[in-house]
Amino acid sequence: MMGKIYVIGSQKGGVGKTTSTLNLAYALRKQGKKVLAVDFDSQANLTACYGIENTGELENTIGHLMMAAIEDEKLPAMKKCIRTEDGVDFIPSSIYLSVADAKLRLEMGAEKILSEILDPLREKYDYILIDTCPSLGMLTINALAAADEVIIAVNPQLLAMMGLQDYLRTVTKIRRRINPKLKIAGILMTMCEARTNLCRTLTEQVTESFQGQIRIFDTRIPHTVKVGESIYYSMPVERYSPKASAGIAYRKFAEELISIES
Repeated sequence: MMGKIYVIGSQKGGVGKTTSTLNLAYALRKQGKKVLAVDFDSQANLTACYGIENTGELENTIGHLMMAAIEDEKLPAMKKCIRTEDGVDFIPSSIYLSVADAKLRLEMGAEKILSEILDPLREKYDYILIDTCPSLGMLTINALAAADEVIIAVNPQLLAMMGLQDYLRTVTKIRRRINPKLKIAGILMTMCEARTNLCRTLTEQVTESFQGQIRIFDTRIPHTVKVGESIYYSMPVERYSPKASAGIAYRKFAEELISIES
């Protein structure tokens, strides 16, 4: 069985995309799955979450793979580019990815380059998770062209909700023009302050707007200070604080994702 590629996506920053990629990867690994996380953002936040401080000095990153593919050169050996932390394999990023991004805009058929890099890895992994940058440039298009499904992270605050419609339109366009197999896995509500009226109201609004069209995952990721602390210590929240509500939620989310597929 070939592994599935998921994009953890959103058009807004600050919705917990990178945190969700890190923690979902770890939770899936704990369920016995083989997982590869790909940092596809030149800000390299996911790479930093894995404890790599000087990302600018890295020589084997997703940016280097992309540039080699763009230039039709031999790709660097995958084993040089894939690192492992907490049992999860990951391909780091660095500011060098922005060089690849600039080149992509001038290339013919540039939408499929990430797909060409990741497709051969499907047989080694159950899940490949791509953390994307919060914009709709060529990098995001490449990620969506490579993916089977998109998990849309939504922070239930007004502005994040407004970006949701734009993001859905983009996914529809990519499906129509580039990647007909692309599906929306569902909407993941992150940073939920369940006690606040606003959060409850907006969660209901999302559910009403998309019920029957798009799955709203049952699992909601709570807003907790432990998430920020765990990132500071370069750890998934469940490893940092096993009883933290967010860690438990990500574990439930991994179980939910696996059960939907089976």
